[in-house]
Amino acid sequence: MATRQKPVIRMSRLLHYSLLAGLLFLSLPANASADCPRIISQSPYITHTLEWLGLKQCIVGASRYDQLEVPDTGGVMDPDGEIIASLEPAILFTSDWTDPQEQAAITPENARSYRLQGFQSMAQIEQNLRTIIEATGRTDLEPRTEQFARQWREAANRLEAAGTRALLLSSCSGKPYSFGRETWLYDLFTTAGFEVVETHRRIRHLQPGKEIEDLTALLNRFEPEVLFIFERHIAKNCNMLTPEVPVRIVTLDGELFLHPAPVLLKGIARLQSRQNEWK
Repeated sequence: MATRQKPVIRMSRLLHYSLLAGLLFLSLPANASADCPRIISQSPYITHTLEWLGLKQCIVGASRYDQLEVPDTGGVMDPDGEIIASLEPAILFTSDWTDPQEQAAITPENARSYRLQGFQSMAQIEQNLRTIIEATGRTDLEPRTEQFARQWREAANRLEAAGTRALLLSSCSGKPYSFGRETWLYDLFTTAGFEVVETHRRIRHLQPGKEIEDLTALLNRFEPEVLFIFERHIAKNCNMLTPEVPVRIVTLDGELFLHPAPVLLKGIARLQSRQNEWK
């Protein structure tokens, strides 16, 4: 019985999204094909980037992790090809976490697809802007790339961290990880003048069986002056830390830092406003 019901549920879902796609198509401006191509955004950081460029209204489908009122097109690494095809996109943007073969398989025949980076450096975020502008043909948006490149550097330099030793942590709870070299946050914070003391390439997962198993061990190893945690509120277990060397703990909204996208400008401004907590 279950095997008979599953296709019915699937077809119902496809019909729902097909109807929604039709409504979205009708709601797009008359010049949609030129100035507002039908876009699928397969990761929240891509959505943030599109929004900063003023292209949010062109998004007709987005990943399950997005908060948009558009059809759910699956995950970053498991996109839903059938739903994507039903939305008839002109352009599909995925992250470089999406397998290239998977991306090719789910790209509709008349669509173009692009894999965007951003996780290794701020320069990659700038390149994402250029790629999107080129893909959409919106050359009028080219100044936005230079604007972002200038603004984030100027804002970072104003922080004048003066070599403050720092660790950058995703969270205190769950499965935390520390940001190291070849990440956009390492790039951003070192440009701001911090000495990010994590030595691991990219990210270091803290869990039993690893070289450094927990946060206390991480703090004892690197002895930072300040620990930045990208959570809105400090978790209870963070207050229970007992490092050998005292450390200031500063929580920052992860929504402003954990997406490699221009939303980081808001994050830098928030960091500036909290200088009394880390200087």
